[in-house]
Amino acid sequence: MALPETDKDGFLLNLDDWSTSVATELALTEGITLTNAHWEIIHALREFYSEFDLSPAMRPLTRYLKQTLGADKSTSIYLLTLFPGSPAKVAARIAGLPRPENCL
Repeated sequence: MALPETDKDGFLLNLDDWSTSVATELALTEGITLTNAHWEIIHALREFYSEFDLSPAMRPLTRYLKQTLGADKSTSIYLLTLFPGSPAKVAARIAGLPRPENCL
């Protein structure tokens, strides 16, 4: 499958190009094989985006996940194990969302 167009950092240029198969391919470019735990975060991110019309940086993301998925799935350490490096940025990229504000 050919990936849709992305910017130089791998974020989709057209958010409507996102699908679960696109997410799987984007994850593979990060060296990540998506599990149910990853999908839980990805779906929560997409819900956050549809509710607030922005991609959350790390703090708002962990707060939102704590409310929606519980404390055990909202810690920075948990997110780092799923999305190494910069979890908010990597997860947003895989979820087909724009770059979160304040993420380098």
